[in-house]
Amino acid sequence: MKNFFQKILVGDKYLLAFIMLLAIFSLLPGFSASSSIEYAAQTGTVFGQFGKQFAFLIVGLIILFSMQMIDYKYIGGMAVIAMPIIIILLIWTLFQNTTVDGANASRWLKIPGIPLTIQTSTLAGVVLMVYVARYLTLIRNKKVAFAETLVYLLLPVFIVIALIFPANGSTAVILFAMVMILLFIGGYPIKYLAVIGFSIIIAGGIFIYIAMNHSEKLPSHRVNTWKNRIERFTNPSDNSLEEWQETNAKAAIVEGGQFGKGPGKSAIKHTLPQASSDFIYAVIIEEYGSIGGIFLIFLFMLVLFRIILIATKIHTYFGSLVVFAVGIPIIFQAIINMGVAVGLFPTTGQPLPMISYGGTSLWITCLAFGIILSVSRQIKSKEELELETKKLSEEIIQDIA
Repeated sequence: MKNFFQKILVGDKYLLAFIMLLAIFSLLPGFSASSSIEYAAQTGTVFGQFGKQFAFLIVGLIILFSMQMIDYKYIGGMAVIAMPIIIILLIWTLFQNTTVDGANASRWLKIPGIPLTIQTSTLAGVVLMVYVARYLTLIRNKKVAFAETLVYLLLPVFIVIALIFPANGSTAVILFAMVMILLFIGGYPIKYLAVIGFSIIIAGGIFIYIAMNHSEKLPSHRVNTWKNRIERFTNPSDNSLEEWQETNAKAAIVEGGQFGKGPGKSAIKHTLPQASSDFIYAVIIEEYGSIGGIFLIFLFMLVLFRIILIATKIHTYFGSLVVFAVGIPIIFQAIINMGVAVGLFPTTGQPLPMISYGGTSLWITCLAFGIILSVSRQIKSKEELELETKKLSEEIIQDIA
């Protein structure tokens, strides 16, 4: 048993401990919120829904431990191979023509033959970020020409974001922001970043204008949903039925107080449609109080600290970039989800990483953590790097001789 744990616990021990704390913590509000899932689905039982989520978590941890065993140097090449596959999946997902109340709901792709759906945009985000990190590594010591980066860097970015945007605007905007941050960290010229940002804003503005004024040309979109969410956030009205989720989330936070009602004792989860996913943070505060909510924030901050530490300690440029590429979006997504629950941001539909109910988000988060752990297990001490450099110098001298 000891040898087994030694084989799988090869990454950063502190980060792994924080991830496991998140995983354990997710089971408590997850079980509580399972009753609302069972009520909404009108099928199964509370224990059945919880068991399903527990199975998702086990699969996620298997992905995490498996991913950390792969040499991270191969991950960039894997992203290159996966990119065309991801684009095909995004096209397939978008043109399913799935609609809810006339709005585009083509976010999930049904896997033929099994009762599972995947949110392809979530997987696309990780693949795209790793792809960008790899490209930035390749051009690190070169003079960057904007025209040369159009095909191999910017075109894939634009295509992926354009395919996600119509059905999942918030995810596309967040992904674009993460790409821009990564490009900045990777030393991509700021003047080119300004051009990219301006181009994306213009393209998005044109899409929104056509959707709002010539909807017959874009029969399936979510622009009206985005507009309603922003209007509800900027001009709240207690009489609006569309504010049901936001109002109930705030009520749950107020009811929680400092110490909360206790595990499983949330009442508002039964009237909160997205209690298990988008607004699970509100359920956490109602049951565990502001202390529980602050503890969860602190846990994510510890994860962020380890991500930064790993990125700065790894001796390769690609290692640093890929850690930031897959790690920062997790923290950013957590901030967005918790901010929505407490009323700081308009509703976005972003789940809380490792905590919210669902398979795709959990698995992709575990995949990202697995990549970070893969990088962390190859961090070398100063003495090891000096010895490696010495051996390399000796080999070069021998070759010359």
